[in-house]
Amino acid sequence: MKNELITYEDPKSPISEVFRALRTNIQFKNSNKELKTILITSTNQSEGKSIVAANLAITFAQAGKKVLIIDADMRKSRQHILFSIVSKPGLSNYLSGIDHTGKASNTVILKYVKETEIENLDIIPAGTIPPNPSELLALDKMGKMIDKLKKSYDLIIFDGAPSLPVTDSIILSRIVDSTLLVVSYKESKREDLKRVQRDIENVGGKIEGVVLNKIPVSINKYKEKYYYGHKAISAEQTIMPTIVISNTEEPNIKEEDANKEDSTKKSSINTKKNTTTKNSNKTTKKSTGPQALITYEPKSRITILLETLLKQLKVTKND
Repeated sequence: MKNELITYEDPKSPISEVFRALRTNIQFKNSNKELKTILITSTNQSEGKSIVAANLAITFAQAGKKVLIIDADMRKSRQHILFSIVSKPGLSNYLSGIDHTGKASNTVILKYVKETEIENLDIIPAGTIPPNPSELLALDKMGKMIDKLKKSYDLIIFDGAPSLPVTDSIILSRIVDSTLLVVSYKESKREDLKRVQRDIENVGGKIEGVVLNKIPVSINKYKEKYYYGHKAISAEQTIMPTIVISNTEEPNIKEEDANKEDSTKKSSINTKKNTTTKNSNKTTKKSTGPQALITYEPKSRITILLETLLKQLKVTKND
């Protein structure tokens, strides 16, 4: 398996703790209702959605949940690479009724499930690249498939395609319980986030929160907040985590100086501005684009923010 699965390869690392905190926040937010299906998508490609989906699934499996990952990004699938399994046959073959050899495919969805090395975690790969992924996801067969899989799994996590270039995840958001959006520090744009929010809500989807990626923070600052550090991670290669409780009710992008730490503490889970290390050899210039925090809450009072260790994890541009 790839080293991007840090929650499995190194469960005691700081970034693994962040994914467990993300899992806890999702469970807390849905404590009064049953959450069976989650869609992980992004505004654009290369924002880390597949890494977030895989590691979040692992943390739920480690907590004793029977978890299934479905790679619904049939255009540029990655889950089979992350978990080192074959990609065919998969979701597209089940929905289209045609297997990877051109023959009629198996009609039993559980025949497409593949086990991983991780206990309690299975996966359905994307399958053969189809000419019409969005049309396949819109089939009634997709909803019936989910209903069948719910009987066998406690939680189903979908790794969807980016929401701006194609409509695949917008369609899928209608039939899942909730959706998590992955956005990138200094890359994602306010108008893109608002557009995805509008598109998902227009089809009746529900947004659980936002996962914020690629924020650099000094490892020394991170160690001050936790009772442990991790010797394998150096200060020069860190992108560290923050979890925020927010009262915003619409997309809000705050521009903040990356070298200045916020001293304001508004809750027991503190909102902190992310700082780059002062020992860097290069001077950090203030960005004119979106920085630091992107928070979104249409109906609830919790926003989940996650910053993944992309430099260490070596995420490829295919994500």
